[in-house]
Amino acid sequence: MADHKTILITGGASGLGLALAREAGAHGYRVAIADIHEQRGEEARQGLAEQGIDSMFTLCDVRRDKDLRNAVQRVVRRWGRLDVMVNNAGVAGAGLFEAIGEDDWQWLLDINLMGVVRGSRAAITEMKRVGQGHLVNIASMAGLTPPPGMASYNVAKAGVVSLSETLRSELAPLNIHVTLVCPSFFRTNLGESLRTPDPVTRARFERMLSNNDMTAEQIATVILKAVEKRQFLVIPHNAARKSWRQKRWFPEKFFEGMMALAGKLRR
Repeated sequence: MADHKTILITGGASGLGLALAREAGAHGYRVAIADIHEQRGEEARQGLAEQGIDSMFTLCDVRRDKDLRNAVQRVVRRWGRLDVMVNNAGVAGAGLFEAIGEDDWQWLLDINLMGVVRGSRAAITEMKRVGQGHLVNIASMAGLTPPPGMASYNVAKAGVVSLSETLRSELAPLNIHVTLVCPSFFRTNLGESLRTPDPVTRARFERMLSNNDMTAEQIATVILKAVEKRQFLVIPHNAARKSWRQKRWFPEKFFEGMMALAGKLRR
């Protein structure tokens, strides 16, 4: 059991965030959902309550530092502590590099990268006060093995990887731990947020999301176990671990595979 620890999850009203909320609640956590979608958030909170999980919802846009600080403060006011902060909220972007406009770059980086920066900063302020805590940053295999046709998404997720690696060492002396999660694509509602100039790219992205190798619930279970073990890097999918090893050990072979994929995208 979590001994009534508290967990705050951005983007917690659906997808992986909601699966993680349910999993944490089942293990005794008090669960706070922060999400930009108010109706979904309230429905998610009600569902958790019906399962006997002590929970709350707070409206939160990760593009606003004030919203994230308010979410942390609400958790502390209600339960007295924040043990785990999960920076999960994210959106999708795809398309060939020259087709992605600056506005789309700014939008995606502001949410997927700076949202994690803001969430971490808000949580660390409270965790430093009590002398302990745990950050969970949801990145993607796109940040470790970037495929062509997703430059803005790849860059944002690679930024989350680098940020997490930096925070791991910086926060260790403060007894604040970090877990970096890099899942492959799996069935979720991420496609709702997708910005792409190309309908063919949209169809390709939807096919990637239909990957049923692992469910959100299975990934949530892996994440919670990693938090309990204070594990840093989590790559849930077997095929993704294989691809990551290939990139590190046989970089030219990995590049050849990515180049072949890029050739298909440009036909």
